[in-house]
Amino acid sequence: MRSGRIITALGAFALAGSLVSGAFAGSYPSKPITMIIPWKPGGTTETMGQVLSKAMAKELGQKVIVKTRPGGGGAIGSTVAANSKPDGYTIEFVGISTLTWIPMTQKAVKYKTSDFQFVAGVSQYQMSLISVPGKPYTSLKELIAYSKANPGVNVADMGGMSKAFINFIAKQEKVDWTAIPTRGGGEMVPFLLGGKVDFAFSGGVHQKYGDKMIVLASLLPNRLPLAPNAPSSQELYGVAMPGDNGIVAPKGIPEEARAKLEAAVKKSIDDPDFTKILERIKFPKRYLSSADFQKVVDQTLISLDKVARATGYIK
Repeated sequence: MRSGRIITALGAFALAGSLVSGAFAGSYPSKPITMIIPWKPGGTTETMGQVLSKAMAKELGQKVIVKTRPGGGGAIGSTVAANSKPDGYTIEFVGISTLTWIPMTQKAVKYKTSDFQFVAGVSQYQMSLISVPGKPYTSLKELIAYSKANPGVNVADMGGMSKAFINFIAKQEKVDWTAIPTRGGGEMVPFLLGGKVDFAFSGGVHQKYGDKMIVLASLLPNRLPLAPNAPSSQELYGVAMPGDNGIVAPKGIPEEARAKLEAAVKKSIDDPDFTKILERIKFPKRYLSSADFQKVVDQTLISLDKVARATGYIK
């Protein structure tokens, strides 16, 4: 009799679970979705996210409400996202460097790459090394040769991952570059155009300046669409920066939510308003399915680990 009661109880529990699952099935989303953007309003990522949220709302039939949570190089907003309830109603629009390089190199950060479900890729920041016309070099190879013959070449130092990659290249090529501290792209641009630095890292801001700036090398796995003759760091050194951005969610969201969000992103990147934003900032569309997005992240972690160890960011 006792055995029968146990079996009955287990059957009731299983039935209850199937009813809960059935109640969710087909109903998502039944309320507004929060999209966290870990950057301040007005920046490139936040602007993209605002337009993307409206396009996704059309596809999902519910509002997608943007909440900016800036700070810590994206870590504050990403911490909030990672610790949100994994029910599909909190998502984050973010560049994957925030979810890979930062937790890899900063022990104080309270999230890991594995805390996220990578839902769908959207676009790609155009990470590169840049200079200006009129210099005695127009490629990274020429810059390195010039640097060896002419010590004292200056580079804009924006810290973090970009500094690590520049130091990695310098170490591989056995060159010394003088770092000039720079507070982000807003200060880098006048430094470069004004001749205070000889070359710099760019996450894509150079594309606004047309022929006033030149790409020496892509720091992505691929060459840049607008600079196809400049080789990538993947080709040259077997490492690359994480340039993709997209939608992520806390690990463990229901499969229906993941699939519907993935489908919404796929359609939303072709939304006319979102297309206009990408055309204005000159970033390419780069849709990635959940599976492909995760593969990119896995490959990225291998590159970043190699760079971080070679430059002392991790032991």
